[in-house]
Amino acid sequence: MPVTDDAGLRALLDLDRIAVIGCSSTPGKEAHEIPAYLQRHGYDVVPVNPYADEVLGVEAVDALADVEGEIDLVNVFRPSEEVAGIVDEAIERHESRGDAEAIWLQLGIRDDEA
Repeated sequence: MPVTDDAGLRALLDLDRIAVIGCSSTPGKEAHEIPAYLQRHGYDVVPVNPYADEVLGVEAVDALADVEGEIDLVNVFRPSEEVAGIVDEAIERHESRGDAEAIWLQLGIRDDEA
């Protein structure tokens, strides 16, 4: 269910460890700059990118399932047509590990069914 109130947004912003699906190693791209901003402001960013070994000085993993330890939030920088699969992975992770409390889609990315 989308978060639309201030209290809900504050709760999301209080989450610490963020898996960034599609985190880019290319400066200038939003998928790089936004995670870099989050990292500079104290968030623990875990890059998920099967085409990069490291992003923002952190070892990248190939998939959400490969993230070790708990994650609080899944931040998605992938096309809308990939959202359903990512949501399924996050739900599976939440059900099996009890983490991945929320998913944040970037502006313009949506899948109403997911």
